[in-house]
Amino acid sequence: MYILQSNINGRNYYGSTGQDSEKRLREYNTGKSQHTKKSLLWTLIWYAAFATKTGAEHFEQYLKFSSGRAFYCKKLILKK
Repeated sequence: MYILQSNINGRNYYGSTGQDSEKRLREYNTGKSQHTKKSLLWTLIWYAAFATKTGAEHFEQYLKFSSGRAFYCKKLILKK
């Protein structure tokens, strides 16, 4: 499970994959993903390992809804 942030527009992208997160970030920054192609130059701002892929996918879905976004803002990403 990881969170990327666009250096262009500040948009966040939530993902969960069994692949190496650094390798996946390189793919996003070279335009190989349709979902992130419009906001190239992404920075990995948070990641976590889960015991199961299902656990990572459930947490990803949670972050995409309002209570998950509040959790993200308050607990995962510290704002200055």
